[in-house]
Amino acid sequence: MKLSSSSKYLSAEDARALRAMAFAPRMLVEGHHSGKHRSRWRGASMEFHEFRPYTPGDAPHLVDWRVFARTDRFYLKTFEQETRLECHLFVDSSASMGFPEEPGAVTKLDWASHLAACLAYLVTLRQDRVSLTLFDAAIRQHLPPGATRGHLQQILHALEQNAPGQKTSLSVALERALPLLKHKATLVVVSDFLDDPAAIFRALGAYLHRGFRVFLFQVLTPQELLLPDTAYRRYVDMETATALPVHPSAVRAAYQRELEEHHRRLSQLSARRGVEFVQARTDQPWLDHLRRLTR
Repeated sequence: MKLSSSSKYLSAEDARALRAMAFAPRMLVEGHHSGKHRSRWRGASMEFHEFRPYTPGDAPHLVDWRVFARTDRFYLKTFEQETRLECHLFVDSSASMGFPEEPGAVTKLDWASHLAACLAYLVTLRQDRVSLTLFDAAIRQHLPPGATRGHLQQILHALEQNAPGQKTSLSVALERALPLLKHKATLVVVSDFLDDPAAIFRALGAYLHRGFRVFLFQVLTPQELLLPDTAYRRYVDMETATALPVHPSAVRAAYQRELEEHHRRLSQLSARRGVEFVQARTDQPWLDHLRRLTR
C-alpha cells in the first residue's frame, strides 16, 4: 500500500521503513475479524483444503453428497482461509499530552500520534483492520475498524487535526469505549498514564475478560523524568492551571520517588494481568518501540 500523500505523522520515508516490517504474530486471532493467519474452517470458504471422514456431531449439511454418491461414505470438505487481525488504537489527547509547550518541541501527543500512524499503516499494509479512538475525559473521536487505503487516510487526517483537550480520565474513557469494540482483538493504548493505576486496570479488566491482547505505551518527556537543574521554576498544571513555584533541587528526590512508585504500580499490575507495558521517551525513536509489535 502506497500513501497518496505525505502525512504529518507518516512520511514516505517512514512508509518505506515500515514496509520491511510485519505485524506481530502474537496478536489475537478470531475468525474473520482478527489477523492474517491460516486457519481451517468447515463449510464455505475461498480455498479448499481436503476431505475428511464424517464423525458424529458434525453438521449434516456439510456432508459432500456427490462424494457419498460415488463412495457410499460420508465425507466433509474442510477449507483454509485467511483470518484478519483487528487492532484498536487508543491515543490519549488530554491537556497533559501537549507538554512541552515550547515552539518546535516534540510533544507527548506528537510522539503518540506518530506511533499510532505507523501502527495503522502496518496493520492496513497487511489488509488487516484498525480502529482509532481519541480521548481525554471522554471519547472525542472514534473511527471504527477498516482496512482500506481510504480508511488509513481518515486515521492520518484525524491524528493531524487532533489537539490536546481537557483533563484526562483514562479509566472513564476505556469504560465508555468498550461498547464500540465488537470483537476481541489487540488493544494498543498510548498515553502518559497520569491517572490512578488501580482505576486504569479496573477498566482494562473488561477488555482482558473478553480476551483482548493489551499493549500499554507510557509516553513521557525527559523533563518529566528528570526535573531540569535550575535554581527556580514556576510549574503550571496543564489540566487544572494550578501554579506552583518551586526550587527543583528541593523537590527532585521526592518527585522521583513518586514517579518511580507510579511506574512500579503500573508495571506490577501489567505483569499480573498479562499486559505488555512499555515506558517510552519523546527523545527516543518510535521505531525502537515498534519492534515490540513486529517480527
